[in-house]
Amino acid sequence: MERTGAIGIISKAGRYGGTYAHRDIAYHFGMWISPRFQLLLVKEYQRLKEQEQTQVGWNAKRELSKINYRIHTDAIKQNLIPTEVTPKQISIIYADEADILNVTMFGMTAKMWHEQNPELKGNIRDYASINELICLSNMENLNAVFINQSIPQGERLIKLNQIAIQQMKILEGDGKRKLLK
Repeated sequence: MERTGAIGIISKAGRYGGTYAHRDIAYHFGMWISPRFQLLLVKEYQRLKEQEQTQVGWNAKRELSKINYRIHTDAIKQNLIPTEVTPKQISIIYADEADILNVTMFGMTAKMWHEQNPELKGNIRDYASINELICLSNMENLNAVFINQSIPQGERLIKLNQIAIQQMKILEGDGKRKLLK
């Protein structure tokens, strides 16, 4: 450490403070205490890294959904919202289109989900699996295309539902192969 000028241990005071060490130093410290303690330390570190990777993956997919949401809302704005409407009417149009996607993917509207799950915070999409978020992202893009093509809402719902079923079968596989989890 002297040759490279590296800092292996940092001590911070105050809230969220503590003593932090490079993992190699922590492993050797654990071995100094006992081999059993070192093993516990290594296993806990691995568990935390796996948990972090899972969270990063979920957050990335959630961000992808947000980006596609923008494409979807722009198509709604350009094609479905009349020029002379109130802000309340505009929000109803957006919510209606969001519910088309919710019904397509989850078989229920946001309101129905909240009524069935009053103890859960957030929305139905916050509890979606990674595969459901991928499929939902695809449905947002397809719905934007269908809106731009002036396809009526009822027809869009049927088409989107058929495509969602097909995509979920592929993503979930037949139990032998899982593409994403």
